[in-house]
Amino acid sequence: MSKSRKIKVTLIKSLIGTKKSHRATARGLGLSKINSSVELENTPAVQGMINKIYYLLKYEN
Repeated sequence: MSKSRKIKVTLIKSLIGTKKSHRATARGLGLSKINSSVELENTPAVQGMINKIYYLLKYEN
């Protein structure tokens, strides 16, 4: 099997004023404060979470 791909995700906007489900999605990704970053496996589940809150994030491969 090939080496798994990672994706770096950074929260760039505040979660204040967003939907509860969007805040929960950010927490599920491991993001809590502005400018917090995590490196995650690039799986379909993670891609779906990123797509849901794309307007709050910056992401790079």
